[in-house]
Amino acid sequence: GAAAVRDVLERLVILHDDGTPKTKHVTTNLVIESDAPGANATARSYFTVLQATATVPLQPIVAGRYHDRFVKQDGTWRFADRLIFVDLVGNVGDHLGH
Repeated sequence: GAAAVRDVLERLVILHDDGTPKTKHVTTNLVIESDAPGANATARSYFTVLQATATVPLQPIVAGRYHDRFVKQDGTWRFADRLIFVDLVGNVGDHLGH
């Protein structure tokens, strides 16, 4: 659930002086498909994470793909599932801790 995801991120992601990880997540090439009644949908997209810190110049640090599934509940779309495929990893030394 959300609390478990938050716990992992708080333990792994380095926050800098401004309280952020100094990253920008860029999502591209989004393809969305919905079923006929419009109650379920899937999406596929690419992501690239950029980072610039006091010690690391602006650079891509990770790239991959999202495979998402959504459900419509009470008129609102919600995530049902997200698979993350990491294809490329660069210098994540200023982004992920141990």
